[in-house]
Amino acid sequence: MVIIFLFLGLSALFSSSENAFFSLSPSHLVELNEENSPNSTAALDLINEPDRKTGTQRLLATILLMNNLINVFIVIYSSYLFERFFDLDDWQTPVGIIDPNFLLQVVLITFLLVLLGEIIPKIYASQNNLKIVRLMAKPLKICYSIFKPMVLLLAGSSSIFDKYLKNRMHSISMEEISQAIDLADKNKELEEKHILKGLINFGNTSVRQIMKPRTEVSCIDISTEAQELLKTINSGSYSRIPIYEESFDQVKGILYIKDLLPYIHKTTNFNWRDLIRPTLFVPEHKKIDDLLQEFQDKRVHMAIVVDEYGGTSGIVTMEDILEEVFGEIKDEFDEAELAYSKLDEHTYIFEGKTALHDITKIINLPLDYFERVKGDSETLGGLLMEIKEEIPSKGEKIIYDNIAFTVESADSRRIKRVKMQINKRLNLD
Repeated sequence: MVIIFLFLGLSALFSSSENAFFSLSPSHLVELNEENSPNSTAALDLINEPDRKTGTQRLLATILLMNNLINVFIVIYSSYLFERFFDLDDWQTPVGIIDPNFLLQVVLITFLLVLLGEIIPKIYASQNNLKIVRLMAKPLKICYSIFKPMVLLLAGSSSIFDKYLKNRMHSISMEEISQAIDLADKNKELEEKHILKGLINFGNTSVRQIMKPRTEVSCIDISTEAQELLKTINSGSYSRIPIYEESFDQVKGILYIKDLLPYIHKTTNFNWRDLIRPTLFVPEHKKIDDLLQEFQDKRVHMAIVVDEYGGTSGIVTMEDILEEVFGEIKDEFDEAELAYSKLDEHTYIFEGKTALHDITKIINLPLDYFERVKGDSETLGGLLMEIKEEIPSKGEKIIYDNIAFTVESADSRRIKRVKMQINKRLNLD
């Protein structure tokens, strides 16, 4: 019995050390570091070597391994003692014939292990964590050295399993949350659902999907005279304008209109080129969550989007990113123009430059509905040219899945307006 209680004491020490080490606050770690004693140094080595994440995994594996080895020994040794010193084979319990040795061992030993080996030590350790840490640091370091192969195996396997679970839970959660939004309360506003879906898909949306293409960007040649520049600025409604040299593929920087305010009434030419600020260049396939972080870090609101060959594809602004989540943001300079027309429940008219990403939101289609046929296109006009493999003529009808596209207006270069008729069999809920 002395041996059993001795090992129960060891079990209590290892159980309490688990609570003690993993309840240390940053101030406790600072205190241990300032002590510069052998026990404190050993404790910090256990936590930080080779790094904080790996060290804590190995420390936990060491504690659990030792605790389980001790508990297994207690169970086996107590079973041996009962069989040797107690003869209860003729006893019967009220509920039937049950091995009394087994019953006594399960009740007694389990009670002692839980009470003396787990509950009391952990309650004590939560109030005296530094004391337990100093006491157990060196013994745990010795145990780690002795059982190092088993500890590394346990820590390594748990790390692999943890990565697998994180990846699996992440992929599942994204799909399930999106489905949960679709199945949410029917009374919930459609705008609220769009915001939630925008947040869910925020990290999967690329810059190319939300940028303003180069054909719609207002920009100024760096050779423009100052007075002509002021006229252009006054006729527009922009706070920032890209400046290029020779062609828009050679953007030299961004001109902030506020920097021109001191010169707004000048009647003579002045060197406005000194006011040009450096610009941020981003690739088309950069994710907008990363771009938002870069905007915040560099304190800018506009970037030039470039393709894989270094040519300019368009521009993207902070407003474009915010609109991806919260919907269209109208400021005092935006014209109240209708982006699309809804003729009835199943018929829409869109401009050819409307992004496919926006169409799927407006009609409540799956975000990847056009993925199979869109190729590299991001707009409705580009989609129809991708399907037809040429520029469709006015009045031409193109069928894809359960949607009929009719070209309402087009010229030799682009599609301007398209009518979409959706088959009623297509479920848009």
